[in-house]
Amino acid sequence: MKTNLKNKPANEPATPRHPRLISRGDGFDVIAIGKRPPIFDDLYIKLLGGSWKRMIGIMSVLYLTINLAFALAYLAIGDGLVNARHGSFQDAFFFSVQTLATIGYGSITPNGTVANLLVTLESMFGFAFYGVVTGLVFSKFSRPTARVLFSNKAIIGMHNGKPHFMLRMINERRNRIVDATAKMTLMRDEKTIEGSVMRRFYDLPLVRRDIPILRLSWTVMHLIDEHSPLYQMTTEKLQAVEAEIIISINGIDDTLSQNIHARHSYIADEIVCGAAFEDILHRRDDYVLEVRYDRFHNIKPS
Repeated sequence: MKTNLKNKPANEPATPRHPRLISRGDGFDVIAIGKRPPIFDDLYIKLLGGSWKRMIGIMSVLYLTINLAFALAYLAIGDGLVNARHGSFQDAFFFSVQTLATIGYGSITPNGTVANLLVTLESMFGFAFYGVVTGLVFSKFSRPTARVLFSNKAIIGMHNGKPHFMLRMINERRNRIVDATAKMTLMRDEKTIEGSVMRRFYDLPLVRRDIPILRLSWTVMHLIDEHSPLYQMTTEKLQAVEAEIIISINGIDDTLSQNIHARHSYIADEIVCGAAFEDILHRRDDYVLEVRYDRFHNIKPS
């Protein structure tokens, strides 16, 4: 397999010519056009699957919005709050904060039926709001996740005298992933006889697809022979069909005893031919094994 990247420094980041179909974050980058935006559909799943920053931001906006709405309602009823300054939004807002959290310092109290009904309604909102937030935070903390680090580049190099597509992964946690299983898939565009362009998927058989324990690093390899979808593919051809190679790993977290998974992808500009990974494992004289994370992404000419 030939490439036009061999004259570039091995560790120089390449600028992708095609957009990545599988992002490094939340999965497929998809923009839905002509679909009615579901604002509240699967809101729990969206918050649970999103980032902490996004969830905290949405919860903060919702919290402030609820207190703002009730503060305006308290102001609208006139003198419904005892010991509050007349027309003071600040007093009404902080009274709403105390009511929503069921704090009740007692310096400001509701006066009249309407004010007490608003307090009752806000207390009900408070129970629901804090219940949802507590459930989201607990679910997010307790969700099993895999901290598997993948090499920035994939390489095509010789192994036992034959070309192989290789990438490297490592378990960043100090525990073990039991019965780790890897799967590699090639995605590329193909034109049918009718002229339509379709996205095709091809499994890339691995030299070894599973290991009993992933404690350190694992170099995943695919043999490039006449039966491989990568056979006689050049970098230009891979770029032309917007090829993307996806690697996914599944296993059981030894600490949590739950299934975990991770995935990564490489496009043509992230594949380096005629290269090899630098060694990251070194056994000292006292039989202690050193793992050089600072060399994990380093590659060298083969």
